[in-house]
Amino acid sequence: MPTTDELASRVEGIVHEKTQRTDAGLDLTVAEIYEVAAPGRVDFGGGELESADLEPHERTWRDEEDDYQWWHLDAGQYLIEYNESLTGDQRVPLQIRDALRERGASHPTLHVAELPRVPLSVGGAGIRIKENARVSTLLAED
Repeated sequence: MPTTDELASRVEGIVHEKTQRTDAGLDLTVAEIYEVAAPGRVDFGGGELESADLEPHERTWRDEEDDYQWWHLDAGQYLIEYNESLTGDQRVPLQIRDALRERGASHPTLHVAELPRVPLSVGGAGIRIKENARVSTLLAED
């Protein structure tokens, strides 16, 4: 695994590096949350592989003076897209931040060399997520 400095040098689009750097690595921020509007297809050979239709989830203002809007997510499945992108070939662990997990949301831990859209599961009464919230962490060894 790379150090935090090496990891930060591979990540583009960092919103606020001082805040996103942690003891564990580098936090990633959410740019968009999608709902699956129509199913995709997966077959054995890949000849019938088809992407799902995605629609951005609606955002709302919590306060008129806020700079950013909020997603109000009910229990269900979503896809999150990050502000950041990752370069290089070395795979690094990507995990959900405790702040989301402790509020009833989860996503799988992945080993990534780039940042795909990641499935987000929301349980119970749902969750509110603000634009640019730190939702995941790329892990480093320091």
